[in-house]
Amino acid sequence: QVQLAESGGGSVQAGGSLRLSCAVSGYTYSRYCMGWFRQTPGKEREEVATIYTGGRDTYYADSVKGRFTISQDNAKVTLYLQMDRLTPEDTGMYYCAACVGQYEHNKWGQGTQVTVSS
Repeated sequence: QVQLAESGGGSVQAGGSLRLSCAVSGYTYSRYCMGWFRQTPGKEREEVATIYTGGRDTYYADSVKGRFTISQDNAKVTLYLQMDRLTPEDTGMYYCAACVGQYEHNKWGQGTQVTVSS
C-alpha cells in the first residue's frame, strides 16, 4: 500500500520560495504518475503539477507555469515541488497524490499548509 507524507510547507512573503517534499513508501511499482494539488476554503481542489512515469512528461496549471517545478529523486521515493516567486494566490493546503494502477490520482497525503503574505 502506497503511503505519502508531505513536508516543507510554511509561511513566506510574496516573491519568496518554498520547496515541498513528499516521502513515498509502500508498494511503489504500480505508480503511473505523481502530483501536487492545492485547496483553499471555498474553492475546488486544483491540480498544480503532475509528473508521469519516466519523469519526462509533466503537467503544470497555467497559474504556476514558469514558477513551480515538479521533480522526483532517482529512486522515486521522494517527490518535490519547488515553488518560486510565490504570490498570496498560492496560499492553500498542498497535497501530494499518486496514480496507483491507473492514470488518475487515487492516493493522497495529509497535506502541508503554504501561506504567502503580501
